[in-house]
Amino acid sequence: MSSNPSLFPTPVTSPASSGQLALPRSIHLVPLGQIAGFDVRPGFYEINGATAIPGGVNFTVHSHGATAIELLLFHRAEQEPYAVLPFPNHYRIGNVYSMIVFKLNIEDFEYAYRVDGPYDPQNGLIFDKSRYLLDPYARAVAGQSQWGYDSPRGQHYKARVVKDDFDWEAMPQPLIPMEDLIIYEMHVRGFTKDSSSGVQHPGTFAGIMEKLDYLESLGVNAIELMPIFEFDEMQDYREIDGQPLYNYWGYNTVSFFAPNTSYTSSKEYNREGNELKHLIRACNERGIEVYLDVVFNHTAEGNEQGPFFSFKGFDNNIYYLLTPEGYYYNFSGCGNTMNCNHPIVRQMILDCLRYWVTTYRIDGFRFDLASILGRNEDGAPMSVPPLLQALAFDPILGNVKLIAEAWDAGGLYQVGTFPSWNRWAEWNGRYRDDMRRFLKGDPGMAQAAALRMAGSKDIYEDQSRTNASVNFITCHDGFTLWDLFSYNQKHNEKNGWNNTDGSDDNNSWNCGTEGATDDPEVDALRRRMCRNAFALLMCSRGVPMFLAGDEFANTQFGNNNAYCQDNQISWLNWAQLEENQDMFGFFQFMIQFRKAHRVLRAKTSEGAYGFPDISFHGVEPWHHQPFSEHERYVGVMFSGWERETGPQAVYVAANSYWGELTIRLPDLPSTMYWVKEVDTWEAEQKAFPLSGNQATIRPRSVMVFVGK
Repeated sequence: MSSNPSLFPTPVTSPASSGQLALPRSIHLVPLGQIAGFDVRPGFYEINGATAIPGGVNFTVHSHGATAIELLLFHRAEQEPYAVLPFPNHYRIGNVYSMIVFKLNIEDFEYAYRVDGPYDPQNGLIFDKSRYLLDPYARAVAGQSQWGYDSPRGQHYKARVVKDDFDWEAMPQPLIPMEDLIIYEMHVRGFTKDSSSGVQHPGTFAGIMEKLDYLESLGVNAIELMPIFEFDEMQDYREIDGQPLYNYWGYNTVSFFAPNTSYTSSKEYNREGNELKHLIRACNERGIEVYLDVVFNHTAEGNEQGPFFSFKGFDNNIYYLLTPEGYYYNFSGCGNTMNCNHPIVRQMILDCLRYWVTTYRIDGFRFDLASILGRNEDGAPMSVPPLLQALAFDPILGNVKLIAEAWDAGGLYQVGTFPSWNRWAEWNGRYRDDMRRFLKGDPGMAQAAALRMAGSKDIYEDQSRTNASVNFITCHDGFTLWDLFSYNQKHNEKNGWNNTDGSDDNNSWNCGTEGATDDPEVDALRRRMCRNAFALLMCSRGVPMFLAGDEFANTQFGNNNAYCQDNQISWLNWAQLEENQDMFGFFQFMIQFRKAHRVLRAKTSEGAYGFPDISFHGVEPWHHQPFSEHERYVGVMFSGWERETGPQAVYVAANSYWGELTIRLPDLPSTMYWVKEVDTWEAEQKAFPLSGNQATIRPRSVMVFVGK
């Protein structure tokens, strides 16, 4: 830089601490020309987006097919620009346009672009110089901070320049080993929006922060936030019977680099993201990691009938997978599919994740419909997808958890075969399905249940992937845990699609009565079924994850696709925490039990007391695989050595049969005995030593024994 004759050495204060672009202390930039009355000069071509620098703002944007680009400046909240600055041809290098505009106060303006170029839809070129386009690298999107506000969304998105002056202090990240994680999936708005939450800032990042004592007492050590990238909740807005329906979940990204400003408790003009950063820092200080559910498989621009506000206008044929006729492939089920392995898109995704890790200190990412990230430009699955490989080996992402939803809406299902390089974990959909079927008593599921509890070794044959399986029985997509045992069928009528949306394959059981009931026997059975499910989840190898509210029997009233329900269907009812303290106490107990017994989380040795690391058992010990088609009982024993406690043996007995069974546990050394520490037949857990190896397990219940 110092050899450039247009740069003159003048001492300036380093802007690093104020969030401005860090330049050498001896460098000061001077204008080289004027455009529309503004002093300008060529900018920093390798720094995408809009960045505050000493004396001005650096704007950098790129387009492969554009013939000209204009920068538009707006006064805050105004829809027409007060200044239009065309990028001069000599401010373009390759396909990158970069310009520094001097004497701009970042708090005084918002910006967008207009891009000119060829119009040839059959070849995917749809440039339109009349459109206002949102910067793909925008750090904040204007006009989004009020939830449910219907203008100017989807038409004239504008961006703001963000000044990153947040002080992370000397806080280290938790860096929790995968096998020790207990992940809690939540929706930012739904977690505290209901008045029963009792927080001062409901439905916001600050509202979550007010509940950190609660999360810490529950025992979870990672929260997974459903989409918090800026999205348009007004997409497909409708009213059904007077009830407004939004795109509540947020799986329709508008801007990958910008946090959702409607999730903040106050407006953060040009400081967007600070409230989220406060939340992340507060979580990390308590040893809780923060993961983001990220949606790179599609955007809110939809298909040919969808809005046109960013990527379509910069390089439609690069950012999206297109058919030979120029239409949008729809492997996402949402209208379009991102062309993730194109070098331009691949670089943007890598830049984005690096940004969230370095600027927000995010600890992990869950990738929605991640199989799309492995598709080629013609939609075909790739054996070695460049994007997935790049993310696996990127140095900045070296300690970040990468979790794939290893399927997509185009029929690609990769659970157990998702390209990994020993870095990617997967939502284990087979764990969910097999455990649900076993729990409700389907025949022939004992073998599958045992394998899922053992870490799904049949799926993850590569034993170096010991933490590849993220185990879950419930998540945002489907029934809550309580509803799983309260409904045989989905009840999505309030979504407005005549109950045709959402999965019909739920493997649920209503315990004899559909929906709410005053029958004490049905209620007791449902509670026991929930305890059964959580006990087995906490006693399975792999990384456990559960849905916020399951710990106090939250219900969605049978809705298994509440994507549009911004109301009591989706909001957690915290009054249920008081009503269901027994359930909450059991969840606390099982989380602590898992933490106390490392043999449940990871292989510690070849086993203890002469036992193998993991062994399967029927009602008699040392059951030989496979289990019979008629068995509804599974015994799984984990054994190993721990540095602090020495040898350990944990025997998990699961009876999904509707009658009680007499079981016999494996023989321990003569100096030892079995202690029953968990029995889901009871709400409260009390340790009870066995006299011998025999026990009676009651109908539809789970018991856990520890060798002492």
